[in-house]
Amino acid sequence: MFRVTVVVGFVLVAMGFIGYLVTGASSPTALIPSLVGLLLFGCAAVARARYALGMHLAMAVALLGALGALPNVAKVGQLLDGTAARPAAVVVSTLLFLVLLGYLVAGIRSFVVARKEGARPA
Repeated sequence: MFRVTVVVGFVLVAMGFIGYLVTGASSPTALIPSLVGLLLFGCAAVARARYALGMHLAMAVALLGALGALPNVAKVGQLLDGTAARPAAVVVSTLLFLVLLGYLVAGIRSFVVARKEGARPA
């Protein structure tokens, strides 16, 4: 799960910078995925010394990030019918939500396997 955390962090940092550039560097909130990615990098650094603590912190960051993206994800219908006020924000938030949801599912599955086996997850 450590490697997955690093990869997801990298994807989110890249997604935030791409979103920021696509919006013409006019909205600093487009960098929110990058902030979440950097927090995941920090959790991975903690996991080097205390694996369980770092991975649990990473799951908490992912959950909070996914919940924070939900208000814009709820506007996908407006995006599809062309009435969204900030279409780029809806797209980036939806991608952020999907990436974090996949990460949460993988993390929970890893925790369940580790609990059953009594070993450190991969």
